[in-house]
Amino acid sequence: MNRPLHPRVFIAGHRGMVGSALIRRFAAEGDVECIVRDRSELDLTNQAAVQDFFQAESLDAVIFAAAKVGGIHANNTYPADFAYQNVMMASNAIHGAYLAGVPRFLFLGSTCIYPRMAPQPIPESSLLTSPLEQTNEAYALAKIMGLKLCQYYRQQHGVMYHSAMPTNLYGPGDNYHPENSHVIPGLIHRFHQAKQANAESVTVWGTGDPRREFLHVDDLAAALVHLLGLSDPPDWVNVGTGEDIRIGDLAKLVAEVVGYSGEIVQDTSKPDGTPLKRTDISRIAATGWQPTIDLKEGLVETYQDFLGALDDQVLRTV
Repeated sequence: MNRPLHPRVFIAGHRGMVGSALIRRFAAEGDVECIVRDRSELDLTNQAAVQDFFQAESLDAVIFAAAKVGGIHANNTYPADFAYQNVMMASNAIHGAYLAGVPRFLFLGSTCIYPRMAPQPIPESSLLTSPLEQTNEAYALAKIMGLKLCQYYRQQHGVMYHSAMPTNLYGPGDNYHPENSHVIPGLIHRFHQAKQANAESVTVWGTGDPRREFLHVDDLAAALVHLLGLSDPPDWVNVGTGEDIRIGDLAKLVAEVVGYSGEIVQDTSKPDGTPLKRTDISRIAATGWQPTIDLKEGLVETYQDFLGALDDQVLRTV
């Protein structure tokens, strides 16, 4: 099948942080028609609706960034919901795309698919070698099923279905919920509020010693477009920076970017979590991709996006 000059790409999950970054990326390139559907227009857990959609749209590719997501409490409380909805969405989309003859499918997972005690940095080969982190096992298993379905359809049917596993993401469009957000948006929100209130100190959980890796969502979008352009991509690849930072140093950097000059207090009574989590990105690097956005540069841009969303009263906090 020859690709048209203006290929049609379905972006599942276009309202999320990753989907929004892909829309921006393709808009800048100008040679891709992005096909999108709201949840009210297309329920990805409805097999018949998904198959009808794919049969009607004549797509060249799918980037699957849709997921039911939540924090530790939600994952622990509703594991059946996380497992069922994510498995159904992935299965319906992959099978529906195959039945409709869609030649390319790129499934988006997460590095939470890897074992709790995976070697560091985490190689793709560690998948399914030991138990998962119990607190998000249901979500991780659903993502593993999506990854494996792509691998199996490629193996059995010869279609170019493959996957990408991003590390911790940050950037425009993030969720700034005061309790349930991830570390970078949470720190931005708290330091901004402290700056506005002239607070003398901000308390950060733990010792600050754990190290984490962070990838700007626009770098991820560039990586996904890169992977779509490969004629023979790996079945799945990690997407990250391959570098990490102490959480304590990250807090200082965020405070600097926000302009907060008060004291940062480490609450050592709170848990640290895993001491180190970093991805091995040698597999995707071998295909010619590298991240380009420096962490401080990305934080400056993210804070400006936060301020703009706050001014426009569209700050995402759910």
